[in-house]
Amino acid sequence: MAVHEILAATNAVVTLDVALPGIVWPWFVTMNMWAKSIGTGVIFMLFLLLRMHPESGKKLRFHTAVAAFVFINIFLLFTLADLHQPFRMWHIFFYPHWTSAITIGSFIASAFLGLLTLLVFLGWKGQNKDESNDTYDKLLLWVTILAIPVTLYTAALLSQCTARELWQMPSESAQMILAALLSGSAFMILLGGDKLSYEAKKTLGVVLGLSALMSFIIYMSEYVFGAMKAEEIAFTLEYIKGDGPYTVMFWLGQWMTYIIPMVLIVLSRSSKSKAILKLAAILAIVGLFMVKHVWLIIPQLLPMS
Repeated sequence: MAVHEILAATNAVVTLDVALPGIVWPWFVTMNMWAKSIGTGVIFMLFLLLRMHPESGKKLRFHTAVAAFVFINIFLLFTLADLHQPFRMWHIFFYPHWTSAITIGSFIASAFLGLLTLLVFLGWKGQNKDESNDTYDKLLLWVTILAIPVTLYTAALLSQCTARELWQMPSESAQMILAALLSGSAFMILLGGDKLSYEAKKTLGVVLGLSALMSFIIYMSEYVFGAMKAEEIAFTLEYIKGDGPYTVMFWLGQWMTYIIPMVLIVLSRSSKSKAILKLAAILAIVGLFMVKHVWLIIPQLLPMS
């Protein structure tokens, strides 16, 4: 062994030799995930509307781009606020490590934000014109494609936390996509208002209802009925079962985000009520924050030793 290698091996510096107590990733990260879901979800929904209901979709080009721009900036702001050294974030771009999900996600999110900025400009430029905005629609295709890895970014990042078994579930990538579809359709219902035709609202309601149903089934399969073999997961899930400290928040989130909106969407279709559909959308958006918060917090309550 070379001398410099021996010196390097015998002069190691211990920077942390105890487990970090308490919650390391607080509500900042919940806000991060929630805002990211809305920011990418409205892009998915606009892409859908322009193909299925173009008359409604073209009225929302500018408004949707602005909404996505705002929520993606909220996502990036809270990501930056959660960093231990936020003023060193520029190192990610000038000294990138391509094996890191943070590095890859930062570049993808930055590219997504750049295209969103251009989308806002094109939407503003063409908002008073009745004819189609071909440049906007062509760019929207690439923005929609890029929204997929941005949505999946958090699942990829948290899956690297090997000590937190609950975050390792393969279905978490599906949950991230479903959260974007659910929050995006819900926000679009509120954003569109009278600009949306009845058929467009029905389509958004179907997306909201199916996303809620699929997410609820996955949660119940994993958290309630799933046979968790890992002791770490079984211990963690006690926080949301029985008299656990997060039982109320977990089930309140499930009811607000998934169960009640599904029922309200069925009622809105039978009664053609705009108010009921809007109520379903509001509950889904608010409840999603609680669902994501419980998912984030309870694995961190597990002692590391």
